Amino acid sequence: MSDNVHPIGRGFAFEELKVGMRFRTHRRTIAEADVAAFVNLTWLTEELFAVADDSQRAIKGRAVPGALVYSFAEGLLLPSMQDTGLAFLNATLDVKGPTVVGDTVHVECEVVEARLTSKGDRGLVRFANKVVNQRGETVLEYNPLRMLKRK
Repeated sequence: MSDNVHPIGRGFAFEELKVGMRFRTHRRTIAEADVAAFVNLTWLTEELFAVADDSQRAIKGRAVPGALVYSFAEGLLLPSMQDTGLAFLNATLDVKGPTVVGDTVHVECEVVEARLTSKGDRGLVRFANKVVNQRGETVLEYNPLRMLKRK
């Protein structure tokens, strides 16, 4: 098989990612069961997430924690790093707007930095990631720096 063929089920190697490259993930609808499981698992018992009554809230609908939205984004991105990701080094995270149960999200990514490590045997890549809902609204942004295998 030719070396320039990208194997199915394997993420991007460092050399395949160039500054300015963009891609997007599949999408995922967030269900009530997802929020309930996440709130129970993390003990995130803030009323905004633990109580279904939204009559006194500015956000109509069952609010989804930003940490869960971020977790979905990372799950949606897994195919881009499967077998090539070595480390998640850092990121800043900015919640831009509310996400509610029933929203469908995907991630839009752009490579904003790519450089070899000091040893040169792997690469560091920073992405600008936007989590976007079905209305085209960006609800969360983050900029992970990841260490990736070379070919």
